[in-house]
Amino acid sequence: MILRRKKDTTMPDEQFMRRAIALSQTAISTASGPPFGAVIVRDGEVIAEGFNHVHADNDPTAHAEIVAIREACRVSASPFLDGCTIYSSSEPCPMCMSAIYWSRLSAVYFATDREDAARAGFDDRVLYAELQRPLEQRNIPTIRMLSAEGQATFDLWQVEAHSAVQTRLGEATPTETAMVGEAWE
Repeated sequence: MILRRKKDTTMPDEQFMRRAIALSQTAISTASGPPFGAVIVRDGEVIAEGFNHVHADNDPTAHAEIVAIREACRVSASPFLDGCTIYSSSEPCPMCMSAIYWSRLSAVYFATDREDAARAGFDDRVLYAELQRPLEQRNIPTIRMLSAEGQATFDLWQVEAHSAVQTRLGEATPTETAMVGEAWE
């Protein structure tokens, strides 16, 4: 039996990226936040989009990618966006990349990179460096405490047979295994 990828009928990637860039300009014109936009696509259709709302919402987490991920999860009625692609006007910051991984987006496209963003005044180098440092060497004190009490919650979670699916980055769940079969004929 020969497996062949189903025909891709999606709109060209450039149109989705152009929409993300247009949304980044909307962030400027509405004064909602810095110039970042994002679009999430499933099966060639835009299911969510967002632009930066950090200033409008007084929320440092309201980056374009986070806004779009929240909306995509809402309309999908799922915290997981397997099979979806995000188009971002700029390379996602560490926070946004974490959300991309946690939401299980399948691909990331971006227009400008972190160096372009740094030249425009959005320099995330300190964040990338901080995340590589041991806890005791970070600029913001990061101190572990009450670990046994904290562990009790994880133990309870496991005793009740809960499954932390979102933490299994890189592993296929039974649902994902079934979805892989659908993508091939």
